[in-house]
Amino acid sequence: MPKIVDHAARRDEIAQAACRVVARRGLDGLTLRDVAAEAGFANGALKPYFPTKTELARATYTYVFEQTNRRIDRSVADAYGMLALERFAREVLPLDAERLDEARVVLPFWQLALHEPGLAEINDGAMLTWRGRMRAWMREGMAAGEIRPDLDVDPAVESLLNFLLGAQGAAVLDTSFNSVGHLEQQLGVQLGHLRPEVRQGS
Repeated sequence: MPKIVDHAARRDEIAQAACRVVARRGLDGLTLRDVAAEAGFANGALKPYFPTKTELARATYTYVFEQTNRRIDRSVADAYGMLALERFAREVLPLDAERLDEARVVLPFWQLALHEPGLAEINDGAMLTWRGRMRAWMREGMAAGEIRPDLDVDPAVESLLNFLLGAQGAAVLDTSFNSVGHLEQQLGVQLGHLRPEVRQGS
């Protein structure tokens, strides 16, 4: 009998190999030949799944986003409000080798998305999902007294999101000032702006 192939699993396997290639060699290394070699497949094995580099790039970024979301879901499963927001931020920040490689994949994807509307739509959809979750957590934190009651939620969400996305680039390009320890301190500052003011006794 012919071997039964799990095509969804095969696509994920290829996307995972593509992530490793891009993390090491950048988007120029994202060729069907190089990814096939990384995955241990014959040269033509990727064509039925990803006929073009653009389709492979789309699948690679989608895979990274889905992996990040799976980590987020596990991390915030028993959390809400400020704790959920902090755990979410830590899953996005490049605080270990895996998340740093994800940042190395995301950066060239953004460059490609500037000229590929279909790729830009994937990024927009991903960020809309994150914005919605962040808004919900901030409102939960406000209701629980963990976050300032006067917080303007929408710009607060954008400010924190811009920090997280910017940190991905900074951790890759400017490591002297954006080590894991630096990023932990910076996140503390960002979250500190959300907390209620502590009034000193007279």
